[in-house]
Amino acid sequence: MIGPPGGLTEPVIRRLLRKPASWIVIAVLGIGGAGALYWFAPWRLFTDTVVTDALSVVPSAGPQPSAAAQPSAGSPPSSQAAAPRDAPVAAVVIAEGTFITHEHDTTGKARLVLNPDGSHQLEIAGLDTSDGPDLRVWLSDQRVRTGTAGWRVFDDGRYAELGKLKGNQGDQVYRLDAGVDPADFRSVSIWCKRFAVSFGAAELTTV
Repeated sequence: MIGPPGGLTEPVIRRLLRKPASWIVIAVLGIGGAGALYWFAPWRLFTDTVVTDALSVVPSAGPQPSAAAQPSAGSPPSSQAAAPRDAPVAAVVIAEGTFITHEHDTTGKARLVLNPDGSHQLEIAGLDTSDGPDLRVWLSDQRVRTGTAGWRVFDDGRYAELGKLKGNQGDQVYRLDAGVDPADFRSVSIWCKRFAVSFGAAELTTV
């Protein structure tokens, strides 16, 4: 016959449970366990969220004419407001890179796109990484480093948070606020804000 754990007899266990201090200990352990589950969210290592944002259609090659080019003689005036002087007539990739693995296996491509209206957006194509708690998309002025030395560098300098990661798989688009200058940044990281660690990152190289 198997007795109670730890060699405690049933009468001893009953006496312990009658003491308020025992219930306090049990409650503290229960709250601590629940807090640990919330904080680490271990089940998210086994879940996937797939995103299918529409990526920009970018001309394959050749310079794009400026939207500020003057219309030819006899062309009817546009009824729309004029685009910014340096804006292209089609979306243009201004920087791009490929993700490498940091704390979790990560693959995919990232690119910064200049839109015809003069705004910018970050596009992530074919992302595949682990799900996790409190994942964000960051632009950073730090270089991408391989190995564990590169896991925690992205909050060392200047960074811009573009929002929560929409999903750990698929194609995703993140608009840059007007005050965010893409020229200030050289990398993008899938950043776990809760534990201050990069799941994966891509070095952005000017096209």
